[in-house]
Amino acid sequence: MAEIEWKGYDSLKAKLAKLPKIAHDAIWDGSFDVVEKVQGYAIRELQSSVKHGNGELARSLKYEVIDKEGKVVGRVWSDDAVAWFREFGTGKVGQESPKELPKGFNPSYRQTPWFIPADKVGVDLNEIYGMPKIKINGKLFYRTNGQPARQFLTPAINKVKDEAPEIVKARVNNAIRNKLGGS
Repeated sequence: MAEIEWKGYDSLKAKLAKLPKIAHDAIWDGSFDVVEKVQGYAIRELQSSVKHGNGELARSLKYEVIDKEGKVVGRVWSDDAVAWFREFGTGKVGQESPKELPKGFNPSYRQTPWFIPADKVGVDLNEIYGMPKIKINGKLFYRTNGQPARQFLTPAINKVKDEAPEIVKARVNNAIRNKLGGS
Protein backbone atom coordinates (compact mmCIF):
# COMPACT_ATOMS: atom_id res chain seq x y z
CA MET A 1 0.00 0.00 0.00
CA ALA A 2 1.30 3.44 -0.97
CA GLU A 3 1.58 6.19 1.59
CA ILE A 4 0.18 9.60 0.71
CA GLU A 5 1.12 12.75 2.58
CA TRP A 6 -1.03 15.90 2.27
CA LYS A 7 1.11 18.88 3.14
CA GLY A 8 -0.62 22.07 4.19
CA TYR A 9 -3.89 20.40 5.20
CA ASP A 10 -3.87 21.93 8.69
CA SER A 11 -3.16 25.38 7.22
CA LEU A 12 -5.98 24.98 4.67
CA LYS A 13 -8.38 23.82 7.38
CA ALA A 14 -7.50 26.85 9.54
CA LYS A 15 -8.02 29.23 6.60
CA LEU A 16 -11.37 27.65 5.72
CA ALA A 17 -12.51 28.04 9.35
CA LYS A 18 -11.78 31.80 9.12
CA LEU A 19 -13.50 32.22 5.76
CA PRO A 20 -17.14 32.73 6.93
CA LYS A 21 -16.23 35.63 9.26
CA ILE A 22 -13.92 37.22 6.70
CA ALA A 23 -16.64 36.99 4.02
CA HIS A 24 -19.32 38.36 6.37
CA ASP A 25 -17.14 41.30 7.41
CA ALA A 26 -16.25 42.06 3.78
CA ILE A 27 -19.93 41.94 2.76
CA TRP A 28 -20.67 44.26 5.71
CA ASP A 29 -18.00 46.74 4.57
CA GLY A 30 -19.14 46.48 0.96
CA SER A 31 -22.72 47.20 2.04
CA PHE A 32 -21.54 50.40 3.71
CA ASP A 33 -19.84 51.36 0.44
CA VAL A 34 -23.13 50.76 -1.39
CA VAL A 35 -25.37 52.77 0.96
CA GLU A 36 -22.86 55.63 1.07
CA LYS A 37 -22.92 55.70 -2.72
CA VAL A 38 -26.76 55.73 -2.75
CA GLN A 39 -26.72 58.63 -0.30
CA GLY A 40 -24.19 60.48 -2.46
CA TYR A 41 -26.24 60.09 -5.65
CA ALA A 42 -29.43 61.15 -3.83
CA ILE A 43 -27.73 64.25 -2.41
CA ARG A 44 -26.33 65.14 -5.83
CA GLU A 45 -29.82 64.83 -7.36
CA LEU A 46 -31.35 67.00 -4.65
CA GLN A 47 -28.66 69.65 -4.91
CA SER A 48 -29.04 69.85 -8.68
CA SER A 49 -32.83 70.09 -8.62
CA VAL A 50 -33.81 72.04 -5.49
CA LYS A 51 -33.87 75.72 -6.37
CA HIS A 52 -35.37 77.15 -3.20
CA GLY A 53 -33.85 75.20 -0.37
CA ASN A 54 -31.19 75.37 2.28
CA GLY A 55 -29.85 71.83 2.00
CA GLU A 56 -31.92 70.61 4.93
CA LEU A 57 -33.45 67.73 2.96
CA ALA A 58 -30.06 66.54 1.69
CA ARG A 59 -28.67 66.69 5.24
CA SER A 60 -31.61 64.61 6.49
CA LEU A 61 -30.52 61.51 4.55
CA LYS A 62 -29.24 58.72 6.79
CA TYR A 63 -27.97 55.21 6.22
CA GLU A 64 -27.16 52.09 8.17
CA VAL A 65 -26.12 48.51 7.66
CA ILE A 66 -27.67 45.85 9.89
CA ASP A 67 -27.59 42.09 10.26
CA LYS A 68 -31.18 40.92 9.79
CA GLU A 69 -31.77 37.23 10.34
CA GLY A 70 -28.32 36.34 9.08
CA LYS A 71 -28.45 38.68 6.09
CA VAL A 72 -26.56 41.93 5.75
CA VAL A 73 -29.04 44.69 4.85
CA GLY A 74 -28.25 48.29 3.93
CA ARG A 75 -30.84 51.05 4.36
CA VAL A 76 -30.99 54.67 3.23
CA TRP A 77 -33.79 56.97 4.42
CA SER A 78 -34.83 60.41 5.61
CA ASP A 79 -36.81 61.27 8.74
CA ASP A 80 -37.94 64.52 7.11
CA ALA A 81 -41.59 64.31 5.92
CA VAL A 82 -40.68 66.55 2.98
CA ALA A 83 -38.65 63.64 1.58
CA TRP A 84 -41.81 61.53 1.33
CA PHE A 85 -43.75 64.37 -0.29
CA ARG A 86 -40.97 65.02 -2.80
CA GLU A 87 -40.36 61.34 -3.59
CA PHE A 88 -44.01 60.35 -4.10
CA GLY A 89 -45.82 63.65 -4.67
CA THR A 90 -48.90 65.00 -2.91
CA GLY A 91 -52.60 65.30 -3.68
CA LYS A 92 -54.18 64.55 -7.04
CA VAL A 93 -51.16 65.99 -8.84
CA GLY A 94 -48.82 63.59 -7.02
CA GLN A 95 -51.09 60.62 -7.61
CA GLU A 96 -51.20 61.27 -11.34
CA SER A 97 -47.51 62.06 -11.75
CA PRO A 98 -45.13 59.38 -13.07
CA LYS A 99 -43.10 57.66 -10.38
CA GLU A 100 -41.68 54.31 -9.41
CA LEU A 101 -43.24 52.87 -6.26
CA PRO A 102 -41.62 50.19 -4.08
CA LYS A 103 -43.20 46.77 -4.35
CA GLY A 104 -46.21 46.52 -2.05
CA PHE A 105 -46.30 50.29 -1.36
CA ASN A 106 -49.62 51.91 -2.27
CA PRO A 107 -49.85 55.46 -0.96
CA SER A 108 -53.20 57.18 -0.72
CA TYR A 109 -53.45 60.74 -1.96
CA ARG A 110 -55.75 63.53 -0.87
CA GLN A 111 -58.36 64.17 -3.56
CA THR A 112 -59.48 67.67 -2.53
CA PRO A 113 -57.53 70.92 -2.66
CA TRP A 114 -56.09 72.47 0.50
CA PHE A 115 -54.88 75.85 1.64
CA ILE A 116 -51.48 76.89 2.96
CA PRO A 117 -51.30 80.11 5.04
CA ALA A 118 -49.00 82.50 3.15
CA ASP A 119 -47.52 83.84 6.38
CA LYS A 120 -46.31 80.32 7.32
CA VAL A 121 -44.21 79.94 4.19
CA GLY A 122 -40.90 81.69 3.63
CA VAL A 123 -41.19 81.85 -0.17
CA ASP A 124 -43.81 82.91 -2.71
CA LEU A 125 -45.46 79.62 -3.70
CA ASN A 126 -47.29 81.39 -6.52
CA GLU A 127 -44.00 82.46 -8.06
CA ILE A 128 -42.28 79.10 -7.52
CA TYR A 129 -45.07 76.58 -8.15
CA GLY A 130 -47.87 78.65 -9.63
CA MET A 131 -50.15 78.12 -6.64
CA PRO A 132 -52.87 80.77 -6.74
CA LYS A 133 -53.11 83.20 -3.81
CA ILE A 134 -56.54 83.52 -2.25
CA LYS A 135 -57.67 86.00 0.37
CA ILE A 136 -60.05 84.58 2.99
CA ASN A 137 -61.30 86.89 5.76
CA GLY A 138 -58.41 89.26 5.08
CA LYS A 139 -55.74 86.54 5.32
CA LEU A 140 -53.70 85.26 2.33
CA PHE A 141 -53.55 81.55 1.48
CA TYR A 142 -52.11 79.46 -1.33
CA ARG A 143 -54.48 76.91 -2.86
CA THR A 144 -53.03 73.65 -4.09
CA ASN A 145 -54.04 70.29 -5.51
CA GLY A 146 -50.60 68.92 -4.65
CA GLN A 147 -47.18 68.58 -6.15
CA PRO A 148 -45.81 65.99 -8.58
CA ALA A 149 -43.40 63.29 -7.47
CA ARG A 150 -39.81 64.45 -7.90
CA GLN A 151 -37.94 61.31 -7.03
CA PHE A 152 -34.35 61.50 -5.85
CA LEU A 153 -33.88 58.43 -3.65
CA THR A 154 -35.43 55.80 -5.93
CA PRO A 155 -33.23 56.77 -8.92
CA ALA A 156 -30.16 56.73 -6.63
CA ILE A 157 -31.03 53.22 -5.43
CA ASN A 158 -31.64 52.05 -8.98
CA LYS A 159 -28.33 53.48 -10.15
CA VAL A 160 -26.34 51.74 -7.42
CA LYS A 161 -28.35 48.51 -7.65
CA ASP A 162 -26.41 47.59 -10.79
CA GLU A 163 -23.04 48.54 -9.24
CA ALA A 164 -23.62 46.87 -5.85
CA PRO A 165 -22.62 43.29 -6.75
CA GLU A 166 -19.25 44.44 -8.10
CA ILE A 167 -18.63 46.71 -5.09
CA VAL A 168 -19.27 43.85 -2.65
CA LYS A 169 -17.37 41.32 -4.79
CA ALA A 170 -14.31 43.58 -4.78
CA ARG A 171 -14.48 43.88 -0.98
CA VAL A 172 -14.76 40.09 -0.57
CA ASN A 173 -11.90 39.40 -3.00
CA ASN A 174 -9.64 41.93 -1.27
CA ALA A 175 -10.44 40.56 2.18
CA ILE A 176 -9.71 36.98 1.11
CA ARG A 177 -6.46 38.06 -0.53
CA ASN A 178 -5.35 40.21 2.43
CA LYS A 179 -6.49 37.99 5.30
CA LEU A 180 -6.02 34.51 3.89
CA GLY A 181 -3.10 35.15 1.58
CA GLY A 182 -4.97 34.15 -1.58
CA SER A 183 -4.04 35.42 -5.00
